[in-house]
Amino acid sequence: MRHVLCPVCVFLLFVNCLQADVPAIELKGHTEHVHTAVFSSDGTKILTAGEDGARIWDAQSGRELKRLAHTSWSLNCADFSPDGTKVVTASWDQTARIWNAESGEELKRLREHTNPVHSALFSLDGKRIITAGRDKTARIWDAESGKELQILEGHERWIVFAAFSPDGKKVVTASWDSTARIWSTDSGKVLQTLEGHASDLHFAAFSPDGKKVITASSDRTARIWDADSGKELRKLTGHTNVVLSASFSPDGKTIVTAGTDNTARIWDAESGKELHKLTYTSQVRFAAFSPDGKKIVTANRDRTARIWDLSGIME
Repeated sequence: MRHVLCPVCVFLLFVNCLQADVPAIELKGHTEHVHTAVFSSDGTKILTAGEDGARIWDAQSGRELKRLAHTSWSLNCADFSPDGTKVVTASWDQTARIWNAESGEELKRLREHTNPVHSALFSLDGKRIITAGRDKTARIWDAESGKELQILEGHERWIVFAAFSPDGKKVVTASWDSTARIWSTDSGKVLQTLEGHASDLHFAAFSPDGKKVITASSDRTARIWDADSGKELRKLTGHTNVVLSASFSPDGKTIVTAGTDNTARIWDAESGKELHKLTYTSQVRFAAFSPDGKKIVTANRDRTARIWDLSGIME
């Protein structure tokens, strides 16, 4: 039977995971690969970004609410401000942009990078933004004025992801030079270099308490590190191809990873044991928990994002 598409091309599909009975809502409407998908801090909305721009969705119904009219350039990353009123996007056009999440109006354009910008995230208090780019720099900006505050330099290859610590006093960066680095936001100096991965890094982030860092790499592993000493604590092995993202749950007890082996995997953060595998039909580019830790949203290479309900498997 031939399907007739609605004008906004939004599909809401309740499906089952191929690995286990995990109900999911599929967000369908993007016309190109989706690189990032995250929940708003109140869990009511989802932000997706990919090669055809950014979109905001209702997390309950799966309905598309807003499209952000970037340019024809691909978006690599997007993030909600903590209060949900703004969005920041990172683009191949060498800019990051701040948007009004309600109206879709562009508010500020952050222009100082000299190569594509791979990531852009707000600090937990919403006052600053950290960007990472192919010019081998991470840059800290004032979220209100758009003024550049600090440049972090030292990586030997592209910086592909950067994130603040929960208290905003540190930044962690992930680079294709196979290292992650932890920086002081006051001095701009490197505090720790996390070495051990055998290939490019794609992601790095702090745990909710700021005591640990998680990294994801082309070497098919994610790794947990002590944020103060830089010591490797755990290696998460199981993915059979590149691991593109790795994020802690809000309570810090579990981790979700996303990989090009068509899976997202859930791990015990203390033991490093794999708890569950969500198998998909396409590369999983990004995965993140909902604020209550009961759901996961994934960004997928097949032009979709998907919300997975974990209530039946994480009890």
